Amino acid sequence: MESTVDPITVSVIQHRLRAIVEEMGEAMLRTSYSQILNSSRDFSTALCDPEGRLIAQAEHVPIHVGALPYAAKAVNDFFKGTIRPGDVYLLNDPYRGGNHLPDLTAFVPVFEGDRHVFWSINRSHQSDIGGATHGAYNAGATEIFQEGLRLPPLKLYDQGQRREDVHEMIVLNVRHPRDFRGDLAAMIGSARIGERRLGELIAEFGADVAHAAIEAVLDGAERQVRAVIAQWKDGVYEGEAFLDDDGHKYQDIHVRARVTKRGSDLEIDLTDSHPQVVGFVNSSFANTQSAIAVALAYLIDPDTPKNDGTFRPLKVKLKEGTVVWARPGAPVTLCTNHCAQEIMEAIIRALAPACPERVMAGWGRRFRIAIQGVDPRTARPFIWHLFQSRPGGGASVAGDGWPCGGEWQAAGGIKFGSIEVHEVRFPLYFRRHEFRPDSGGDGRYRGGPGAELEMVVETAEPAVGNTAGDGVKYPSCGMVGGKDGKPHSYWLESKGRPDRVLKTKETGVVLRPGDVLHAYSAGGGGWGDPAGRTKEERTRDVDLGLVTEAAAAAGRG
Repeated sequence: MESTVDPITVSVIQHRLRAIVEEMGEAMLRTSYSQILNSSRDFSTALCDPEGRLIAQAEHVPIHVGALPYAAKAVNDFFKGTIRPGDVYLLNDPYRGGNHLPDLTAFVPVFEGDRHVFWSINRSHQSDIGGATHGAYNAGATEIFQEGLRLPPLKLYDQGQRREDVHEMIVLNVRHPRDFRGDLAAMIGSARIGERRLGELIAEFGADVAHAAIEAVLDGAERQVRAVIAQWKDGVYEGEAFLDDDGHKYQDIHVRARVTKRGSDLEIDLTDSHPQVVGFVNSSFANTQSAIAVALAYLIDPDTPKNDGTFRPLKVKLKEGTVVWARPGAPVTLCTNHCAQEIMEAIIRALAPACPERVMAGWGRRFRIAIQGVDPRTARPFIWHLFQSRPGGGASVAGDGWPCGGEWQAAGGIKFGSIEVHEVRFPLYFRRHEFRPDSGGDGRYRGGPGAELEMVVETAEPAVGNTAGDGVKYPSCGMVGGKDGKPHSYWLESKGRPDRVLKTKETGVVLRPGDVLHAYSAGGGGWGDPAGRTKEERTRDVDLGLVTEAAAAAGRG
């Protein structure tokens, strides 16, 4: 293999790799069945090599991608020596490289002659994955077996032939088989596009040039990241973040980061984090590694590719039996949101003194509800996931936080989709959906506002809801002197009954026909001293309805 390749060819191949994973994502968006995928875009695409090195990824859901190398390696190790062209593999086990059980991953091997050289990968959050409750999130779970169907590395296609017994076994265990079949087919189709495009790239440039260019891309990303880290002041930095609770007996669950910066190296030590808890906020090893990678990705230049080279400066220390590395068997479904977001927050808080111009303030935390019922217009059952009323994004030196930008671990990668489309597809009426004034934290740059949602349930019979989230007690954190945002406030209005405050982690919430869900989401944290915000900016906030006159006057002092 050639040891060098000219920089123009390297750049062309780097952009081709990016185009491949983006095309995979477009195919998924246009062919998937479920609302959670074709509207909210809760999926990610990537390319890895057989050793699990991340070669390229699209800008979809950040928390997915850092875990994929562990999953790719798990599949490769399990089937090593038997992987053939036309095979398709599945995995969702969080203890073998998955994030959590709803995130099913499809792997298509890419061959160069008779040599396996890459994995083309699609990870997609399923609307349902079986288990004790609908919609995948079971706040009552005390072990992973109550959360859904658990798949180790599994061969679904053998040299182009689908293993029908395996396929039907999986489909039998989910609540909406039609949607699941369509979504799984879309995932595999997306990964096969990656397989074809990589084959075309190798054929066009030749194997030696293609592989040498990929190594140069990875090395180039490492150099770019090390150049950024080297500018920060050496030292040992500490940060801490808290979850409200685990939905069972634990409150104020801490994640503590001790970050040592020397030269261009970072050591992230999370060993002093809270012991493993009962509920589903525990994180799997791969999910925590991903959260750490996301935190670093938020501190480097945005145009630096995110691949194996990007994360080489990181050294990670974890302790098994803590909330950031649960022992096998613990429930973990909420971990992609919480405690992933708290891991990121603790690390970024720690590094704020070292690189204040690079840190973002905290983004709003996740608070979702999944509703199961029957649509009276069609008599068909449905499962609907709340992706509306997204919380606000955190502010930064670049400016105010994004309105309703979502949560930190997704950073705008998950969308809430068209309200009109949701009303057509589900028996729901969105009576009001608008920005929540005064929810963003004050600062030189203001946190993005959350939303105020009023949604009427238009079923003929009672439906059932499950909640999963955090952030009623602990709000989005301000940074570099900025103020915290407002926390969440969710409640259910039901005729003839007192309003019912919704907890962030509960199952079996009865929603009667005509009930109204009020979802007031958190605002993002502010960045910088509020005294630095100009009078003109505060006046504009009021004119846009993002801040009330009273709050603006208080900010002006």
